Amino acid sequence: MLPVEYFHVVFTLPSPISDIAYQNKAVMYNILLKAASQTLLTIGADSKHLGAKLGLTAVLHTWGSAMTHHPHLHCIVPGGGLSKDKQHWVACRRGFFLPVRVLSRLFRRLYLEQLEQAYQDGRLAFHGTHADLIDAANFSRHLQPVRQVDWVVYAKRPFDGLESVLKYLSRYTHRIAIANSRLISANAHSVTFKWKDYRIEGPKRYGSMRLDTAEFIRRFLIHVLPSGFHRIRHYGLLSNKARTDSLPLARKLLQIQPVLEEQDEPAITVPVFVCRHCGEPMIITEVFERPYVARGPPIPAMSRSELDYLSGRPCVD
Repeated sequence: MLPVEYFHVVFTLPSPISDIAYQNKAVMYNILLKAASQTLLTIGADSKHLGAKLGLTAVLHTWGSAMTHHPHLHCIVPGGGLSKDKQHWVACRRGFFLPVRVLSRLFRRLYLEQLEQAYQDGRLAFHGTHADLIDAANFSRHLQPVRQVDWVVYAKRPFDGLESVLKYLSRYTHRIAIANSRLISANAHSVTFKWKDYRIEGPKRYGSMRLDTAEFIRRFLIHVLPSGFHRIRHYGLLSNKARTDSLPLARKLLQIQPVLEEQDEPAITVPVFVCRHCGEPMIITEVFERPYVARGPPIPAMSRSELDYLSGRPCVD
């Protein structure tokens, strides 16, 4: 974390694109992550806007409050970046990151270009009501409306300090489609849960929804990601390859005093007990102290002659 403002930028796919993503999750979600990150890095590097190399952490969400399919990307972005010559830190204007309309139009162009390339490469599949999109003319006609509208990209107000950034990341990076706290009741026939209608302002936006159990399970399983898919990714200054060098340089340019590392404490050897059945190490959960002091086994009783011999007295038969 750097001592700068952090901004929260959200990229959302329009409905006709989401319908294609429903049947092509791995391809379409990868395009979403790539197009959104390229948009932020490109506009940030433009001298008309910021003229700096940015960094961002992107988190993919695929659900709305009603657990319907709603792919969107949450990006956490530091408010500034390294200059092109890497000699100073370029900070954005306080409270303002980048123009949303410019981000929206570039995001739309980049996404559609990569989507059309995936279609030409034969990496998309179409089933059911979208089976006719296999035809190139129908596919082009399906995309025509989204070429003429602005895609939803918005930047929320800056986080209120680094603590709120960490709190957000800790709560949302590993979130699933619905939390246990939203469940009201469940039985073999239906499930009732709390939901929020974002189209309504005020207290009326909060309500409850009841779904058939099978429909609830179907909606939940929509958001199971393809095997091996990484929904949290880092780009720019924060990418896995760059941050080893870029973060120390950013701290230096921001004149942050390096934190002295504490000396390592001597390692404490913990006994490891192995299960004799599976061979795996066992975990110590509790240690019971002995209620008595251990002692040697009792000495067997001696005969009278043995006692006399030990005491040095003459033996008496």
